Amino acid sequence: MSKEKKIAVVILNWNGVELFPDFLPSVIENSSGNNTEIIIADNGSTDNSLDYLKENFPEITRLDLKQNYGFAKGYNMALSQIEADYFVLLNSDVKVDKNWIHPCIEHFEQDEKVVAVQPKVLSYNQPELFEYAGAAGGFIDKFGYPFCRGRILDYCEKDEKQYEKSSEIFWATGACMFVRAEVFKNSGGLDADFWAHMEEIDLCWRLKNQGYKIVYEPKSVIYHLGGGSLEYGNPKKVFLNFRNNLYMLYKNLPKKGFGFTLLTRLVLDGVAALKFLAGGETKAFGAVLKAHFDFYKNLTVLRRKRKTLLQQACVNNHKQMFSKSIMWQFFIQKKHKFADLNFNPE
Repeated sequence: MSKEKKIAVVILNWNGVELFPDFLPSVIENSSGNNTEIIIADNGSTDNSLDYLKENFPEITRLDLKQNYGFAKGYNMALSQIEADYFVLLNSDVKVDKNWIHPCIEHFEQDEKVVAVQPKVLSYNQPELFEYAGAAGGFIDKFGYPFCRGRILDYCEKDEKQYEKSSEIFWATGACMFVRAEVFKNSGGLDADFWAHMEEIDLCWRLKNQGYKIVYEPKSVIYHLGGGSLEYGNPKKVFLNFRNNLYMLYKNLPKKGFGFTLLTRLVLDGVAALKFLAGGETKAFGAVLKAHFDFYKNLTVLRRKRKTLLQQACVNNHKQMFSKSIMWQFFIQKKHKFADLNFNPE
């Protein structure tokens, strides 16, 4: 790895002071000697995050964003102020292994088409299991539902070294994403309208449509706590996931099959909403309705974005997009492991 290349590990923090003692020491210890700067960008925390960092971790650079911009815009604001060759977007609830940086950076230096890399993501609480947010690399199905190698919907596989080969993926997790700084900035960064959730999938899809590669690297290992900002099942999280998935589909789907795919997804969302209602989850039901209203309300902006992105796209078909329905495979055919899907994304 070239010593001249600068790496910025950037952790976006919002009221996460209680996470620092458990997670920051591993990042500091295992990131030295790589021409690496660790930066915590504070998203308008109301706890004593910045004072705590100044007193207990003075070696870390602090960047005060003054207010909470959300995950997407917060990172955009922070990274626009940072000069580096490679950015590492790292969640505040992540512990990293030794030598977690070098294997990922190597991909950038060996192939200029590689613009984002993610490590193997294991569970912090159950390290024998893959973790929900990223596992061994992300993919999406024909209707835009994301899943991972090692994690399909809410089923996380045990890590039995079955995903030890570095390979191309569809999306890299925002819990730990290595990305070329220049490409990130030139692409416009994360879509700030997403606020949080799925913005990294949207970014990766945009980059893949432009002919770039996203890669999974198993030699780099991290442990993610998960649910640090919004707990799974939280109505706001349901709203953001459903709305942002529609945003992502509308922006990035190719012209061929666009209407059918989007309409099918809207119907499937309706089925999910009724399932929430039948199960007594009225807040989740309301969150899906709100997501759809927000999607329709923003169609004018989305049309403008789609028009620009279609002009930039040079690749429409991706091997890393599953040509079937992951929901059908999981619920009807009871296929819970990646190996059961007969899906070869390489």
